[in-house]
Amino acid sequence: MYVVTIMKTKELTKQVRDKVVEKYEAGLGYKKISRALNISLSTIKSIIRKWKEYGPTANLPRGGRLPKLKSRTRRK
Repeated sequence: MYVVTIMKTKELTKQVRDKVVEKYEAGLGYKKISRALNISLSTIKSIIRKWKEYGPTANLPRGGRLPKLKSRTRRK
């Protein structure tokens, strides 16, 4: 029996995403960008796909319900 755990990862900085787009515009392929920046191939594809669709490389807002408690209330 195998147990699969899904780990959350940190978001890439805007500078890293800009570097991915810069290399893509320079003519490098997904694999070469992935190897050069040591980022997974699927992440490279996702960054470029979002860049083509939405334009800027800023973090997109996430879906989901807003928290009921404000951060100040949670700290108490």
